[in-house]
Amino acid sequence: MASLRPILIHPDPRLRKVAAPVRGVDAGLRQLADDMLATMYDAPGIGLAAPQIGVMKQVFVMDCAGKDDAPDPMVFLNPVITWSSEETETSEEGCLSIPDIFEEVTRPAVVRLRWMDLEGHVREEEFHDRPAVCVQHELDHLNGKLFIDYLGPIRRSMITNKMKKLKREKARA
Repeated sequence: MASLRPILIHPDPRLRKVAAPVRGVDAGLRQLADDMLATMYDAPGIGLAAPQIGVMKQVFVMDCAGKDDAPDPMVFLNPVITWSSEETETSEEGCLSIPDIFEEVTRPAVVRLRWMDLEGHVREEEFHDRPAVCVQHELDHLNGKLFIDYLGPIRRSMITNKMKKLKREKARA
């Protein structure tokens, strides 16, 4: 049975650490993936990386299905972008570790990703549009990078201060 995990809020230093590769698939890793999907859906969000719940492993989950579509959960282990388009796309991004903040970020419009699935098979697929943004955003988390790192220093500092204030208010509650 899946358990909801607490999501770390920026500027938690664990969000800036580089995650370690997964060595193999076992029951513990499958449980982690189930917990991550349950936590992501509960939040609600479309992606969640293991470091966001304090687990420093190269794992992320996503489901970019539309509201009216059937769920399409995906689990990515040791993901690597093998190719990205020169064409870029700017879109609004948010993050479960930076709640209620949305900013425009420019990224490659298309990426090819190689990863291992929960069966231990290596897969490779091209992602476009919203899924392309999501895999890049979640892969950044595995490398200790946040979407606010693509913003200017003043805006990034303002958001960080807002998150510090939010954490203080939650601690008092």
